[in-house]
Amino acid sequence: MTPAQLADLVRTTATEVLTRRGLDLAALPDDVGVERPRSPEHGDYATNVALRTAKKAGVAPRELATWLAEALSALDGVASAEIAGPGFINLRLAAAAQGAVVAEVLAAGASYGCGDEHAARSVNLEFVSANPTGPLHLGHTRWAAVGDALGRILAARGAKVTREYYFNDAGGQIDRFVASVVAAAQGGPTPEGGYGGAYIAEIAAQVLAAEPGALTAPDRDEVFRRIGVELMFDEIKRSLHAFGTDFDVWFHEKSLHDSGAVDTVVQRLKDSGNLYFADGAWWLRSTDEGDDKDRPVIKSDGTPAYIAGDLAYYLDKRRRGFDLCIYMLGADHHGYIARLRAAAAAFGDDPGTVEVLIGQMVRLFSGGRMLKMSKRAGTAVSMDDLVEFVGVDAARYSLIRSSIDSVLDLDLDVLTRRSNDNPVFYVQYAHARLCSLARNAADLGMEQGTAYGLLEHPREGDLIRTIGEFPAVVRSAAELREPHRVARYLETLAAAYHKFYDACRVLPMGDEEISDLHRARLALCGAARQVLANGLALLGVSAPERM
Repeated sequence: MTPAQLADLVRTTATEVLTRRGLDLAALPDDVGVERPRSPEHGDYATNVALRTAKKAGVAPRELATWLAEALSALDGVASAEIAGPGFINLRLAAAAQGAVVAEVLAAGASYGCGDEHAARSVNLEFVSANPTGPLHLGHTRWAAVGDALGRILAARGAKVTREYYFNDAGGQIDRFVASVVAAAQGGPTPEGGYGGAYIAEIAAQVLAAEPGALTAPDRDEVFRRIGVELMFDEIKRSLHAFGTDFDVWFHEKSLHDSGAVDTVVQRLKDSGNLYFADGAWWLRSTDEGDDKDRPVIKSDGTPAYIAGDLAYYLDKRRRGFDLCIYMLGADHHGYIARLRAAAAAFGDDPGTVEVLIGQMVRLFSGGRMLKMSKRAGTAVSMDDLVEFVGVDAARYSLIRSSIDSVLDLDLDVLTRRSNDNPVFYVQYAHARLCSLARNAADLGMEQGTAYGLLEHPREGDLIRTIGEFPAVVRSAAELREPHRVARYLETLAAAYHKFYDACRVLPMGDEEISDLHRARLALCGAARQVLANGLALLGVSAPERM
């Protein structure tokens, strides 16, 4: 019995008790839930449904809890229901009922943890979206890991997810990039405000190799722009693919300007009265959505501000059928929350159509010192640098396992160790250890059994209950847009397995006969292995069979 199934059982029982006592069913909360107590002495699960229902039902909490506990204790699968404190109910499940989770996991396989509560949602998930002016830095790398994991998690819970990368290939940053490449091709210094680093010289050399006469061409800058920007695009795409992050759509900002979409959107908003004219410029009322000031869409010199492209881009997403647009932006983009919500409102949409997730910076340490420089990029440490240091799995896992709301410090010395203080090693080792166990069992001719009622050891119960929490964890991670919940859960599951393995022998020793208990424990191990593999897959991290 999973926590969700137990919660349904508690709700059904509470409904029957209230009906039998002539009490108002409306007093029963919609989200009747159960939780695992901090102390095993308090049972397998606990519910506060009596406390939450009693006042509206017009009875004392402990009196209602007494009625519920009596009814729950009489049910098959419930070993006991005891009242604690002002009206909590502590529940203990029969071993066979609890062990049914094992059968559920083994039957579901790779789909265990999936759901359909987001099946009606079409989600545009935009992340990374770095300017094509240099290699991806650690902040972009964090988004590449977290964004990809979030896409996998939302899809697992039923959403139709499109991963999208928005190339900012229009504007002043591209002009500075082109000027930097041209200067490098000429052997001159980096222009003021331009981009340095070895990668600029590499791109300049590649442009000259593709177009030997580029420097003397009448449209020199356009040649360098066309070839150089595309080379930078290719470099970014290569890095992302090697990192395990691929996109469904690569959207170019320039296309919005070239197609006239920006001009069309601006005129539409003028005509609808959603832009107002003041001080020679056209403004969006972004303060209506919490911005600190209204934002100019058309500047006083008649040129579109950056937000004009954002408006056209949002409308393009909606026209493609997305009912939820998630933007994953860096720490310096807090102002975009109100601006993008204001964009939705300007087109008559619910501002909730837009969600903006803001991620904090990443700092890399080694030997107690922070690493600040990439030799190739000439600026911040790059995605390729991090992968070279620790590998894709360790990089992805370590970037995902912490909330994006906090600055993340990564210690290279920890991430390269094959020890339990390295989180990704700890989780992957648990999976590899389970795979080794399965191979050894196969060598003995031992198969999984179904006598789950024999799994009565406290460590067995703890492992089963931890396994049963996985669907709720994935659901919560999707709902809250917090992939780190899955990573932290996997560490808890790995710990529960290691403790179980130390206390409960799975394989027979010497001439000992294979028993039903051995077979049931092997099935439990199979379920733990499956959930570890499923969780790692949601993070885009491999589940090795040998380490």
